Amino acid sequence: MSSPSEYGYADWPDDSGAPDPALVDPAVLGALLHRHGWQRRGGSAGRYGRWTPPGYGGTSLLVPESRAFPDCGDLLEEALTALSRSALPSAREVLYGLSVPSDEIRWDRRIPEGPGGPYGPRGAAAWTMQEQLRSAARQLLLAGALADRARAGYYGARHRGQAERALDGVLVGPAPGGRRLTAYVPVDGGRGTMTRLHHALHAAREAVDYQRATGGMEAFDAAVGAGVSRELADALIALVRGSEGARIALAWAPAAGVPAGCAARPEPVEFSPGDLPVLRDAAARYTRDEPAVAVRVAGAVVRMRRSAAGGGGTIRLRVLAGAEVPYVRAVLDEEAYRVAGHAHLVGVPIRVSGRLQRRGGFRRLTEATDVTPVPLDEVERDRLMKSLDESLDATDVLPTDD
Repeated sequence: MSSPSEYGYADWPDDSGAPDPALVDPAVLGALLHRHGWQRRGGSAGRYGRWTPPGYGGTSLLVPESRAFPDCGDLLEEALTALSRSALPSAREVLYGLSVPSDEIRWDRRIPEGPGGPYGPRGAAAWTMQEQLRSAARQLLLAGALADRARAGYYGARHRGQAERALDGVLVGPAPGGRRLTAYVPVDGGRGTMTRLHHALHAAREAVDYQRATGGMEAFDAAVGAGVSRELADALIALVRGSEGARIALAWAPAAGVPAGCAARPEPVEFSPGDLPVLRDAAARYTRDEPAVAVRVAGAVVRMRRSAAGGGGTIRLRVLAGAEVPYVRAVLDEEAYRVAGHAHLVGVPIRVSGRLQRRGGFRRLTEATDVTPVPLDEVERDRLMKSLDESLDATDVLPTDD
């Protein structure tokens, strides 16, 4: 079975350990216990509380309400030690929230019951559902990370490398079965992604409701400013497809507070199979309406192709500046192709002007003109060639030259 890291997440740690009691805010600990299903069952008001886990089985923690309580340090140490030794999933989640301040996003999918178990035949069906949920969850986080970098109805390959790197620190908790999944997004580096998702999910819900009530799609145009895009619509389609509906809930890291412009306790957002036609229409609309972008790109020629010895041909550039994509392909006339070929032979990049087209995910440069080499000294040229060798990733390269 695929590991969480294959979806762009960090693996859940085997041993969460106990944070330093001196660095733990008692109020944050109490907030995390409450979030993960623990209940306060008494204690001394204004001094400390007695907390018990979900499905109370005799275990309890004494947690001070503030550091003003005389025995605060001792109680925190005892509580954190008990959590670190507990086998409860909620205990590990609380410890992680204390160690790495993280916003949380939870997905819940309603899966139709089958004849052989809650999701159909046990084993293969549950496996498939879990993979589908993880994949859709990653798509949704990626859409939020893209919107945090720029607003667009359709990104294609633009900003994708930066957005994927922004998800490197995201942790996914274990949740077998394909019904539920929780991701922990570190505030340091991930708060922008979560803030944008908060606005985008509610804007998408409102746009879908507007279309279903009036038949108009114009609400999706305004929703781009909130972070809604084809990528977000595709993620929601993947999440809902094959289910009876999906629910997405966000919660902010207690230690970091509520981001500006966001609700303190965001209402969960739900989507149903009845929303799928609208989301598909929105995805197509965003793809169709996103305009081409005029650019002047600097890049290294990594591939050349033409059908005959004379005339123009096609080149592929490893983009160094001027566009937010790793590679572009351009068709050049005979003279421009000759300039590009010479630059490739001597190991220098070129500059070329054109229009970055949405077709193919903004990887094509049309109307290419003004092809000129970029002079480099010997040291710069060696550095460039080394960086190209080290950074070449087969997944970045387009599959064909056609």
